[in-house]
Amino acid sequence: MRERVHVALPGREYDVLIGPDLLAEAGAHVTPLLARPRVAVISDANVAALHLERLRAGLAGQGIAMEALSLPPGESTKSWAQLQHCVDWLLEQKVERNDVVVAFGGGVIGDLVGFAAAILRRGVRFVQLPTSLLAQVDSSVGGKTGINARQGKNLIGAFHQPALVLADTAVLGTLTERDFLAGYGEVVKYGLLGDAGFFDWLEAQGPMLAAGDIETRVRAVRRSVQMKAEIVMRDETEQGERALLNLGHTFCHALEAATGFSDRLLHGEGVAIGCALAFELSARLGLCAQEDPSRVRAHLRDMGMKTDLGDIDGDLPGAEALLALMAQDKKVVDGQLKFILARGIGAAFVTSDVPRDAVLTLLRDALDAR
Repeated sequence: MRERVHVALPGREYDVLIGPDLLAEAGAHVTPLLARPRVAVISDANVAALHLERLRAGLAGQGIAMEALSLPPGESTKSWAQLQHCVDWLLEQKVERNDVVVAFGGGVIGDLVGFAAAILRRGVRFVQLPTSLLAQVDSSVGGKTGINARQGKNLIGAFHQPALVLADTAVLGTLTERDFLAGYGEVVKYGLLGDAGFFDWLEAQGPMLAAGDIETRVRAVRRSVQMKAEIVMRDETEQGERALLNLGHTFCHALEAATGFSDRLLHGEGVAIGCALAFELSARLGLCAQEDPSRVRAHLRDMGMKTDLGDIDGDLPGAEALLALMAQDKKVVDGQLKFILARGIGAAFVTSDVPRDAVLTLLRDALDAR
């Protein structure tokens, strides 16, 4: 089963191929991009141990040589130190401007390696081979690359579109339940922001998706990628509509900073909690029905996901401190924090017109309920 989504950005067009066992075919798909038969692959230790030799074999079948670098897993790898490590290694490999760098891993590797490719020799092409559900449906598509700063998440980066994305859905079978469900937080986001019918489908098919049904997983990844690609094609550099893709992320990024970008809270878990908070805030402001946040939380709970601040282990800062962390978000313009709120499921919109007291009260209530 194979699906193809074309991202038609003028001069930067690329395909996203979705389906099982694409690693075995990687050489055939990458060959048309190569000026010489070699690639530099950057992965993390977990992905490398599970999948690197299968990728090597898939490339070797087309006569492509592969050099590989393995980095530590985890969000803390999106750092200045590891960016320098990547760039130094790529230069040592004598990667030229017409070569191809491969980002082989989850969202952390995709963001970091894409940024290294963006700045190496003022830009070399790269291929995304996303191995997590979160990366397949979200971070591998759209060209956002970057690293985290002490002041917040993804504050340093560049827009650099991949030359190709190969989303091998068979690889998802090696994810832990927690990692898979974290990625599902981004899948749900697409239904909530712009496709109520997709959310209906997820409510019905979510258990099959989690159980590993191949066709269901391919369909969920395809629809998510289609929605992201359509928005990116209309607003590549997030001047307006693309901000919708950040539904739940303003809360999420603050919570990730509050937990030290650690395993206490995975990104997709933060997105799920953030979506629940965004719908709760929308309901409190009279923008959507009171039933909508309840429905969102019910589905997330049915899938075994985090939905509330009480689901985060350990201490959290107070409401004022969380709001201060939110103010570091990239979506702040002229000191005004943009929120993605909703008039209903599938009807998100971007606004800066959110009373500060309403956000503080929401955060206080959520902390008090822990």
